[in-house]
Amino acid sequence: MTYLDANATEPLRPEARAAVLAALDLVGNPSSVHAAGRASRRVLEAARERLAARYDAPAAGLIFTSGGTEANALAIHGLGRGRALVVGATEHDSVRAAAPGAAVLPADGDGVARLDLLPALLSEGPALVCLMLANNETGALQPVAEAAMLCRAAGARLHVDAIQAAGRVPVSLAQLGADSLAISSHKLGGPTGAGALLLAPGVEIEALVRGGGQERGRRGGTPGVPAIAGFAAAGGAEPPDSLAGLRDRIEAGAAACGAVPIRAPKRLPNTACLALPGVRAESQVIALDLAGVHVSAGAACSSGKVARSHVLEAMGLGTLAGEAIRVSLPWNATEADADAFLAAYVDMSRRLARHAA
Repeated sequence: MTYLDANATEPLRPEARAAVLAALDLVGNPSSVHAAGRASRRVLEAARERLAARYDAPAAGLIFTSGGTEANALAIHGLGRGRALVVGATEHDSVRAAAPGAAVLPADGDGVARLDLLPALLSEGPALVCLMLANNETGALQPVAEAAMLCRAAGARLHVDAIQAAGRVPVSLAQLGADSLAISSHKLGGPTGAGALLLAPGVEIEALVRGGGQERGRRGGTPGVPAIAGFAAAGGAEPPDSLAGLRDRIEAGAAACGAVPIRAPKRLPNTACLALPGVRAESQVIALDLAGVHVSAGAACSSGKVARSHVLEAMGLGTLAGEAIRVSLPWNATEADADAFLAAYVDMSRRLARHAA
């Protein structure tokens, strides 16, 4: 098996596995006052401190959630009440679904937000702007710090989906200047079932899920301590420097077979978006899967289906929006993985292009 779908889920890091297994031996509820509860609480708070320090945010402002989708929804519902919503055209579906009817900030042909159009969208009154730091399909990095300055000037708030960026490029809530930032454990090489919303100093939020007052009353429900322990252990790791070189090699090899690499000027080191004109993305994914190579097309995590990419459509790529696959290298990717992909891609592109013709 050659697994190249890290933007869907990273392989579990050894240090995260060890942290999960150690926390599974804890029996106390972290809200309980007895010794067993206090032991769980110490693990929970140590994880909070570690992740907050990693992403340059106050520990008191870090809210644990069940994952990135909930973190995005909490930010939009908690910070957006009474405000107009503005959403980038290439945002993840977890943001788009939580902000129905939002005004859309267009993207240019590279998938980068058109910040020259943002002031007009902010002129109507108080707003919450949602702008991802890195796109999950193309890896395009967005000018978030510049957007934050425009938001501050207009009295708007800014929420940043940093789920794909965290662990792959430097991420600092303070340096970005955002009001909130979402991250997710399984995109970092931690276990599924944990995420976090980080709030800037002085930012308050209203709960979306109410319960027993956990997370300082901002997110009810008993936290999953083992998943959170693994989240914190994975969140401190750095990606290897080799990923960008492997990505570039994959793009060059695919281009030699007729693929069109879709590249932004600034992008994640692990992500390649490859369009094969005339061949449906679904057919490519299936053919590569049968060859033992696992990639994806678009953001298939929500439904398990391959659909035409709204991201590539927003970039004005026309029919290529239904003909592109995403190759996302995991933290443990090797030269052998690149070799396996290119061998399978050469065979796949020849066969499917012949049928398409």
